[in-house]
Amino acid sequence: MNRRGQSSLPTRLKYLNKADATKGPDRSAPTWLQLARGNKLVLPLEFRREDVRFSDSLVELFVKEFTAPGQIVFDPFAGYGTTLLVAESMGRTGYGIEHGEKKAAYVQGLLPHPGHLIHGDARKLHEHDLPSFDLCLTSPPYTQKSADHNPFVDYRERGFSYEAYLQAIENVFSQVARKMNPSAHVVIEIANLKQDGQVTTLAWDVARVISQILHFEGERIICWDEYGYGYDHSYCLIFSGP
Repeated sequence: MNRRGQSSLPTRLKYLNKADATKGPDRSAPTWLQLARGNKLVLPLEFRREDVRFSDSLVELFVKEFTAPGQIVFDPFAGYGTTLLVAESMGRTGYGIEHGEKKAAYVQGLLPHPGHLIHGDARKLHEHDLPSFDLCLTSPPYTQKSADHNPFVDYRERGFSYEAYLQAIENVFSQVARKMNPSAHVVIEIANLKQDGQVTTLAWDVARVISQILHFEGERIICWDEYGYGYDHSYCLIFSGP
């Protein structure tokens, strides 16, 4: 009789599924990166208090990995246009949606094609005439389980639950999935949140919801010199078509 222990467990796992017995493990890929926060674009004073942009270096990393010059990069939560501006500087074509009217107007003034940034609601993505894209790179607005502000309208409406937030995320990325080219990827930068000893597993919950729509390829852990949500790292969740 085999004793339960280290000697028998690997053998039992190996033959648990005989169809996979001859397959080796996936080749390990780098899943931990250290990046410095920072952007070349200095925002006007009126926007600096709300500056939660991810870094130019993060955009450069994934645009280079998942696209070629001339391809289309899309951000449904465009914010101050970091994804679009960096993608354009790398020879790609950027498209995006931003709910905030002032932010949208500001970014439109920076783009070579102002019409590529739409002032609108990502939850109504299907209403806009957008091309199919090769990479969706974004960071959705964050929220905590205990919060009741609606992050999709700049937190200016109350009575919005965490469950409603996750349903809206599912809705947005269901529409994103319909615009993906066959080899396209979606990369979502997001973090878990810790405040006053309470943890919102935002990154994990978003990964679970979107995995019902798209194929989850894995994550990259991004360690920052400073971050600000109770942790010093965030996750870049990577998806491909269903």
